[in-house]
Amino acid sequence: MNTSNTSNTSKVIIVTGASQGIGLQTVKAFRAAGHRVVANARTIAPSDEADLVTVAGDIGHPETAKRIVEEAIGRFGRIDTLVNNAGIFIAKPFTQYTADDYARFNSVNLNGFFHITQQAIAQMEKHGGGHVVTITTTLAEQANSKVPSVLASLTKGGLNAATKSLAIEYAKAGIRVNAVSPGIIKSPMHAPETHATLASFHPVGRMGEMSDIVDAILYLDNAPFVTGEILHVDGGQSAGR
Repeated sequence: MNTSNTSNTSKVIIVTGASQGIGLQTVKAFRAAGHRVVANARTIAPSDEADLVTVAGDIGHPETAKRIVEEAIGRFGRIDTLVNNAGIFIAKPFTQYTADDYARFNSVNLNGFFHITQQAIAQMEKHGGGHVVTITTTLAEQANSKVPSVLASLTKGGLNAATKSLAIEYAKAGIRVNAVSPGIIKSPMHAPETHATLASFHPVGRMGEMSDIVDAILYLDNAPFVTGEILHVDGGQSAGR
């Protein structure tokens, strides 16, 4: 039985970037649905729940990915879903990005995705299926002159492309690969005094809520005929201005 596509079976879920914001809310939603979760962030408190394991560490380092996967297999025996939520976003004019900015984007957004996804898919293959969902950004496809974000587009746009490539490569193995492409979401990343301006960037006239993204993740995780999808949850940004 492929547990990754069985909504009434407790799954084993890995969530990166899980200490706050969308990642934390994703952990809470999967736990509320009765699933077992391995949560990672650079700094994350130990868990006293039997079905919630936390792993502190920088997702850009391969040894962190190894520890996350080892915890999932050691505690729960398999991996059904990987949520690649960890990511950084720095809006700057292109010529003002530093070499350190570039290295940080690559470490978290690309290296972090590569190491954990590679190891998780290897485990999913052993168990006959699974699901990978990655959080990207609509700015990778719909640039905005008011939000200079080349490094986000460079890295997250690559993840959109990788999502489709992996979906085709592993379709016959029963492994689905999707992405959620958000607009600007109310989260600790954005100070309240910026919300009115940020809301105006969306055709619907508001920022997204973290629950909008979590709901999209949950939908994709329970949609066995959907793979290779870049699901835009962006208030209409991807449609145009």
